[in-house]
Amino acid sequence: QVQLVESGGGLVQAGDSLRLSCAASGSTAFTYSVGWFRQAPGKERVLVAAIAWSERTTYYSEFVKRRFTISGDNARNTVYLQMNRLKPEDTAVYYCAAKLGNGIGYNLRDYAYWGQGTQVTVSS
Repeated sequence: QVQLVESGGGLVQAGDSLRLSCAASGSTAFTYSVGWFRQAPGKERVLVAAIAWSERTTYYSEFVKRRFTISGDNARNTVYLQMNRLKPEDTAVYYCAAKLGNGIGYNLRDYAYWGQGTQVTVSS
Protein backbone atom coordinates (compact mmCIF):
# COMPACT_ATOMS: atom_id res chain seq x y z
CA GLN A 1 0.00 0.00 0.00
CA VAL A 2 1.26 3.45 -0.93
CA GLN A 3 -0.05 6.84 0.11
CA LEU A 4 0.81 9.79 -2.09
CA VAL A 5 0.52 13.46 -1.18
CA GLU A 6 1.15 16.21 -3.71
CA SER A 7 2.16 19.75 -2.85
CA GLY A 8 3.67 22.79 -4.48
CA GLY A 9 0.82 23.99 -6.65
CA GLY A 10 -0.26 27.59 -6.80
CA LEU A 11 -1.05 30.62 -8.90
CA VAL A 12 1.77 31.92 -11.07
CA GLN A 13 2.21 34.04 -14.16
CA ALA A 14 3.12 32.78 -17.60
CA GLY A 15 6.85 32.17 -17.84
CA ASP A 16 7.23 31.39 -14.13
CA SER A 17 8.36 28.11 -12.60
CA LEU A 18 6.90 25.76 -10.00
CA ARG A 19 8.12 22.56 -8.43
CA LEU A 20 5.55 19.98 -7.46
CA SER A 21 6.36 17.35 -4.86
CA CYS A 22 4.86 13.91 -4.41
CA ALA A 23 5.64 12.45 -1.01
CA ALA A 24 5.18 8.71 -0.65
CA SER A 25 4.52 6.82 2.54
CA GLY A 26 3.57 3.29 3.40
CA SER A 27 6.11 1.96 0.97
CA THR A 28 9.03 3.46 -0.83
CA ALA A 29 8.10 5.24 -4.00
CA PHE A 30 11.22 3.86 -5.56
CA THR A 31 9.88 0.34 -5.81
CA TYR A 32 7.27 1.65 -8.24
CA SER A 33 7.13 3.65 -11.39
CA VAL A 34 5.68 7.10 -10.79
CA GLY A 35 3.74 9.31 -13.11
CA TRP A 36 2.48 12.87 -13.02
CA PHE A 37 -0.88 13.45 -14.64
CA ARG A 38 -2.96 16.56 -15.06
CA GLN A 39 -6.62 17.28 -15.58
CA ALA A 40 -7.95 20.58 -16.83
CA PRO A 41 -11.62 21.54 -16.33
CA GLY A 42 -13.81 19.61 -18.71
CA LYS A 43 -10.94 17.54 -20.05
CA GLU A 44 -9.58 14.06 -19.51
CA ARG A 45 -6.74 13.29 -17.15
CA VAL A 46 -3.56 12.91 -19.20
CA LEU A 47 -0.04 11.77 -18.54
CA VAL A 48 2.49 14.58 -18.26
CA ALA A 49 5.67 12.79 -17.23
CA ALA A 50 6.71 9.48 -15.74
CA ILE A 51 9.78 7.80 -14.37
CA ALA A 52 10.63 4.12 -14.09
CA TRP A 53 13.32 3.58 -11.51
CA SER A 54 14.15 0.03 -12.48
CA GLU A 55 14.96 0.95 -16.07
CA ARG A 56 16.13 4.45 -15.20
CA THR A 57 13.91 5.82 -17.93
CA THR A 58 11.70 8.86 -18.16
CA TYR A 59 8.85 9.92 -20.37
CA TYR A 60 7.51 13.37 -21.19
CA SER A 61 4.46 14.30 -23.17
CA GLU A 62 5.06 16.49 -26.17
CA PHE A 63 3.35 19.46 -24.60
CA VAL A 64 5.80 19.61 -21.67
CA LYS A 65 8.98 18.25 -23.20
CA ARG A 66 12.00 20.48 -22.59
CA ARG A 67 10.02 22.52 -20.03
CA PHE A 68 9.25 19.97 -17.28
CA THR A 69 11.61 17.60 -15.50
CA ILE A 70 10.69 14.60 -13.35
CA SER A 71 13.13 13.49 -10.68
CA GLY A 72 13.26 11.80 -7.32
CA ASP A 73 14.91 11.96 -3.93
CA ASN A 74 15.32 8.49 -2.49
CA ALA A 75 16.22 9.75 0.97
CA ARG A 76 13.03 11.81 1.17
CA ASN A 77 10.91 9.24 -0.66
CA THR A 78 9.68 12.05 -2.84
CA VAL A 79 9.22 12.55 -6.56
CA TYR A 80 9.34 16.02 -8.06
CA LEU A 81 8.02 17.70 -11.16
CA GLN A 82 9.98 20.81 -12.00
CA MET A 83 7.89 22.98 -14.29
CA ASN A 84 9.58 25.83 -16.13
CA ARG A 85 8.30 28.39 -18.64
CA LEU A 86 4.74 27.74 -17.58
CA LYS A 87 1.92 28.58 -19.96
CA PRO A 88 -1.77 29.30 -19.31
CA GLU A 89 -2.58 25.98 -20.98
CA ASP A 90 -0.66 24.21 -18.21
CA THR A 91 -3.45 25.19 -15.81
CA ALA A 92 -4.87 22.00 -14.30
CA VAL A 93 -5.02 19.83 -11.23
CA TYR A 94 -1.83 17.79 -11.13
CA TYR A 95 -1.84 14.27 -9.71
CA CYS A 96 0.97 11.89 -8.97
CA ALA A 97 0.40 8.17 -9.22
CA ALA A 98 2.35 5.00 -8.50
CA LYS A 99 2.43 1.99 -10.77
CA LEU A 100 3.23 -1.52 -9.65
CA GLY A 101 5.94 -3.33 -11.50
CA ASN A 102 8.55 -2.18 -13.93
CA GLY A 103 8.29 0.08 -16.92
CA ILE A 104 6.63 3.36 -17.73
CA GLY A 105 2.85 3.40 -17.43
CA TYR A 106 1.20 5.38 -20.19
CA ASN A 107 -2.41 4.89 -19.19
CA LEU A 108 -4.45 5.75 -16.10
CA ARG A 109 -5.32 2.10 -15.58
CA ASP A 110 -1.63 1.25 -15.21
CA TYR A 111 -1.53 3.10 -11.90
CA ALA A 112 -2.77 1.58 -8.64
CA TYR A 113 -2.26 4.51 -6.27
CA TRP A 114 -3.16 8.17 -6.63
CA GLY A 115 -2.66 11.36 -4.70
CA GLN A 116 -5.40 13.91 -4.09
CA GLY A 117 -4.03 16.43 -6.57
CA THR A 118 -2.67 19.95 -6.40
CA GLN A 119 -3.98 22.92 -8.37
CA VAL A 120 -1.70 24.78 -10.75
CA THR A 121 -3.04 28.00 -12.25
CA VAL A 122 -1.04 29.99 -14.77
CA SER A 123 -2.26 33.47 -15.61
CA SER A 124 -1.45 35.20 -18.86
